[in-house]
Amino acid sequence: DFEAHDGLWEMCEKTRDDITARMALVPRTLEARGLDATPLIQARLRKVGTPDALRICEALDVILRDEIGHVAIGNRWFHHLCQARGLDAVSLYPQLVKQYEAPRLRPPFNEAARRAAGFTDEELRQFAEKVRAEQDRQVAEKKALESQMLFLANLSKSLAGPSDLLLNHLAYQAHRRLLQQLHL
Repeated sequence: DFEAHDGLWEMCEKTRDDITARMALVPRTLEARGLDATPLIQARLRKVGTPDALRICEALDVILRDEIGHVAIGNRWFHHLCQARGLDAVSLYPQLVKQYEAPRLRPPFNEAARRAAGFTDEELRQFAEKVRAEQDRQVAEKKALESQMLFLANLSKSLAGPSDLLLNHLAYQAHRRLLQQLHL
């Protein structure tokens, strides 16, 4: 048995009352992740270099081609529905991602496959900007947490007397929480 997830089905459930959201988030987000992940998986398999690994790469080529088709259908219908409803597809997409709590986009992006599936240059640029902004936010958050850790470590060292035992314990607990947030 292998672990699996039901992210596609969950998103279908979440978007059951909004076909535009479904087209934005199931094929264009969840299935499109397969466009990005397939080349990475294939690269690892090629490094293995066994006949079985290379046959799996060939099978993944077929799956990738099919996935491009699935995502293209979603793109076509998402843009059609937006146009029919007078909505701007590029600005609507991030709103739907937020509203339905869709998974974050993660680089690297297979831009050639995404273009073949109908993503526009503007959409690809928007994805890259969103990822850069998220990475910048994470770096800033990490720096702030590291600064707090340093402060708490110094505070903990300065608290040595028995009357400071509670404060020392609180500083230690806060330090541990910060380490957990930094995944250290």
